[in-house]
Amino acid sequence: MSQELLRRGEKEPMQYRRFGKTNLALSVITLGGMRYEHGWDSPRDELPRRSIEQCRDIVKAAFDAGVNHIETAHGYVKSEGLYGKVLNEELRLPRDSYFLMTKGSPETADEMYRLVESQLKTLGTDYFDLYAWHGINTPRRYRAALHPGGPVEALKRLQEQGVIRHVGFSTHGSYQLIIDAISTGLFDFVNLHYYYFWQRNWGAVQLAAERDMGVFIISPNDKGGQLFDPPELLRELTAPLTPIQYNARFCLRSPHVHTLSFGMTELAHVEEMRGVLPVSVPLAPSEQATLHRLDARLALDPYAAYDGYELDDDPSGINIPEVLRFRRLLKCYDMLTFGRYRYNMARPGDEWFAGEFATDENLDKVRYDRAPPSIPLRRMLAETHDALFTGTSARRPASK
Repeated sequence: MSQELLRRGEKEPMQYRRFGKTNLALSVITLGGMRYEHGWDSPRDELPRRSIEQCRDIVKAAFDAGVNHIETAHGYVKSEGLYGKVLNEELRLPRDSYFLMTKGSPETADEMYRLVESQLKTLGTDYFDLYAWHGINTPRRYRAALHPGGPVEALKRLQEQGVIRHVGFSTHGSYQLIIDAISTGLFDFVNLHYYYFWQRNWGAVQLAAERDMGVFIISPNDKGGQLFDPPELLRELTAPLTPIQYNARFCLRSPHVHTLSFGMTELAHVEEMRGVLPVSVPLAPSEQATLHRLDARLALDPYAAYDGYELDDDPSGINIPEVLRFRRLLKCYDMLTFGRYRYNMARPGDEWFAGEFATDENLDKVRYDRAPPSIPLRRMLAETHDALFTGTSARRPASK
């Protein structure tokens, strides 16, 4: 922070980045729309007054701090309705004073047209700056989105008409699936996961940069490690920044990352967001020191560096790279709460977070011959299951 700003007691100003080929100058922090009170309750068109007031107060505070981009989705239930109410009736903001992104995932062109028409009405606008097909997460969803005459083709037609200015996609999918989707050349931007605690998608960020695509980071504070409720060890490692602030600076240390979504619901969250600024490219010396402290923790476990990526499609159904990541976070950073939260979300065949639990039955199916012989993979997976599983255990007695 400059000395002049310190003397005046002011905050660092917001920073903005060109969002790839869209040429939109987005704030490096985006206001996400997933987490408003009662936001996930049905029916979607019944908006509690408390939720409206919460959304109004956050939008005003975020915009006063320089945020100029809102991200929502049809799948967030009440979110689009709340923003439509707040932006057009509560605050009456000029439409050209902010950028608006929403998402949807119909699997036919006709359904896509109908959904976009409904979303325009709900959000009280006649165009979207950015529209993403929501969730190219699996090969099946990839095919559903991109088949000839399908929903992405419909979005491109709406782009030609000016109803949608720029078309992108969001993804929770595998690295290769993301690379394949970027390589189609159909998209102007991508929404993906990339954080200090999940750097696997860095190559996809680089490929998007080569294609001059906008890069939007999904949920850095929640999926990035539940950083709003970090263990004390993590607070100490990132001090004087909070874990949220450090993770944001880590992501934004590259000019190829353009904006991060923050699901703010309290005014204190806006203040913490302001502490992300200023962002330095590359990291400032103090932030490099924090990075060295975090990286040094990996030496505490002899197997922490093993990622298991070659077992991404293991016949056991266990999402082995993710389970090993949760183990690493637990062993090296005390991140028990986050590991339990994410591990227990896994469901066989789920198109958002697929995976089997590492029970003895499933461990018997693992292709251990694909892992390095020096890695005690079965023991690593089993101990992670025992530490993180919170349901009724399906593990057989150890004597069997």
